Parts: sequence; structure tokens; C-alpha cells
Amino acid sequence: MTQQISRIDQLVGQHAMKLSERLQAHRAELFPPDARKELRRFTSGEAAELLGVKDAYLRKLHLDGKGPSPEIRSNGRRFYSPAEVQALRELLEAGAKTPGTYLPGRSEGDHLQVITVINFKGGSGKTTTAAHLAQKMALDGYRVLAVDLDPQASLSALHGFQPEFDLLDGGTLYDAIRYDNPVPLSQVIQNTYFTNLDLIPGNLDLMEFEHDTPRALMQPDGSLFFTRIGEALASVEHDYDVVVIDCPPQLGFLTMSALSAATAVLVTVHPQMLDVMSMCQFLLMVSNLLGVVSEAGGDMSYDWLRYVVTRYEPGDGPQNQMVSFMRSMFGDHVLNHPVLKSTAISDAGLTKQTLYEVEKNQFTRSTYERAMESLNAVNGEIEALVQSAWGRNNGA
Repeated sequence: MTQQISRIDQLVGQHAMKLSERLQAHRAELFPPDARKELRRFTSGEAAELLGVKDAYLRKLHLDGKGPSPEIRSNGRRFYSPAEVQALRELLEAGAKTPGTYLPGRSEGDHLQVITVINFKGGSGKTTTAAHLAQKMALDGYRVLAVDLDPQASLSALHGFQPEFDLLDGGTLYDAIRYDNPVPLSQVIQNTYFTNLDLIPGNLDLMEFEHDTPRALMQPDGSLFFTRIGEALASVEHDYDVVVIDCPPQLGFLTMSALSAATAVLVTVHPQMLDVMSMCQFLLMVSNLLGVVSEAGGDMSYDWLRYVVTRYEPGDGPQNQMVSFMRSMFGDHVLNHPVLKSTAISDAGLTKQTLYEVEKNQFTRSTYERAMESLNAVNGEIEALVQSAWGRNNGA
């Protein structure tokens, strides 16, 4: 029996090495070792939509010599970089009658919004939802910090980081929340190719927190594991408006610490019976464990909690029944708009991109626009909840 386990260990190790080598070769083909991902330029129509103005108004600004000069291609179309869109935001905000019209982030007295995206079951679209939310809020002018708390590091991969090659000497949130010699959180924050979006990448080092915490709980000083993420975020809270945390698909010490740091919770749900049953067990465990954390002094008050239906197929009768069931149970806690299942979203993921990164001409127009409308509607609801938490009139 021992020999069989040994052979399995060796076989798994061989498979891991082969896969790592293949992934490295694939990455080198797509992105040379010295290359970094870059975000495409936006058409003037896309930039105008992001800013909430007419394309003709951007053209007038350009002709009047105001704001950044767009790239003009051979067909006469104007294209703006993400940094130029941000510069336009700042220009428009300076002349706006109502503060926050074009720069919608925090004002003095507004608290940092920490949104944890959770689900106990893999495949619920958790990372895809977190990535699109973080990127859209950055495009809309918020200062965003995305935190990859999942050791599988899919959120990091989407943003151009391959943990086994890029994080050989640490660089995850674990470095800032470990019990011995933690580093300042600012040291593990990475810039991304999205203007306004920074990232704390993840890798397997995060599992060390799950191993360290039981030992820490036995120490005389009684270290409070559930305060560590919140305390780390407090050191950089003035640099951001919103933090989006992609939690691992398990209810361990990392997830509980993230929930303790959160001001809002977003639960992704695939509308299938098995997924909803799994979510039921997950919610029971969350309630029981966080009740214990609350009794120990943890802050369990949230601005909002919402369920977002993901990978939704409108023509699927059983899915529609499940969505109706959820709405009857949870009412307004279910977002009005679902994230549709779309080949555009899944195909973009094959090249480690989101829908906000890919060119629309890579898909049929109807497929792209349907998926984009779905994502924008969901993210728009969440942004309204953030605004409402800050006491803004345009909040939901």
C-alpha cells in the first residue's frame, strides 16, 4: 500500500512539472518574459459611454484643444487609452456643477467599501464576477484594489500574473497578515494595466494562513485571526474607494477574516438545484461560524448583502424556476439583473481576458452586446449600492 501511494505521489509530481512547463511555454508564446499585459484603447463611442456624455461632445473637446488628444487611425476614428479616459474624467469633473458626477469615488467622511465575493461551490462564476466588477468600477473612475484570496490565483492570472513564475519570493496577502514578521500591505500591492486598478495577487502561500492560525489561537496572547485582513486594509484605505476580495471556495480562516473586514457581501449563485443546495449548507456554516466571531468581538455589520445569479440561461425552464424560487425566498437581496451565460465571456477567459479587455469584433455583434449589457447591468446595480452606502441620492 505504501509503495502505491509513493508511485501516485511521483506520478502527480511528474504531471505537475509537465503542466507547469507547458503553461510556461504557453505564457511565453502569448506574453514574452519581459512583456506586461496592456489594455486596449477604447473607441470614442466607448469612451463617451464610460463618461456618460455624447461622442459629439468628446469630438468638440478635441477640436477645441481641451483634454488629451486621441489616437486617430486611418479610418478617421478616434481612440482613447484608459489613462486618457481618466484625464477626461478629471477635466469634466472640474467643470461639473455637482461634485462626483465624473469622479464618483469617496468624499470626505465616506468609509472604504470592502466587497467580498464568496461561494462555497466552485464553478459559480465567483472569480469572473469579481474581476469584471473590479475592472468596471476602475473604468468608471473609482480607485479600486482587487485582492486575490484564492490560492488557485485565477484572479491573478486574469491580470497577467502567473504565481509559479512571478511570485517566487512571496508577494501575496499572506505576507501582510502572517503572525510572524508581517510586511506592510503596500509592499505586496501591484499596479495593473487598468488605470485606477491595483492588485494583491495570490498563490499557494495563502494556505499557510490556514495552517498558522490554529497554532496562533493556542498562544497566550490570543491572536485574533479575524481582524488581520481588516487591519492590513486600514493601512491603505485612504488610497482606495473600493476593495474587491475574491475569496476561496471554502469557509476557512481566510474567508472568515475577509468577511470580518467586509462592508458588503456578494454571493454568486448558479441557478441549479445542486448549487442552491450547496449554498444552503454554506449559508448555515457562515451563520454559525460568524456568530462565534461576532461573540469574540468581530464586526459583522454590513452595508448590504446581495445574491447575484450567474451563468444564467433565460431559455432554461428549470433555471427560471430556481431564480423565481430564490426571489421568493430572499426578495430584494437578489440582484435584479443576472450575469448571462455567454460564449463571449468564456472565450475571453481562454486568453486570460475579461469582456472589458477584448475587442468586440472578435465576436458576433449580438453575442458581445448581450453579454456586455448583462455585465454592465449587474455592475451598475452594485455601484448604486456603493453610492447608497455613502448616502448618495443616486444609490439604489
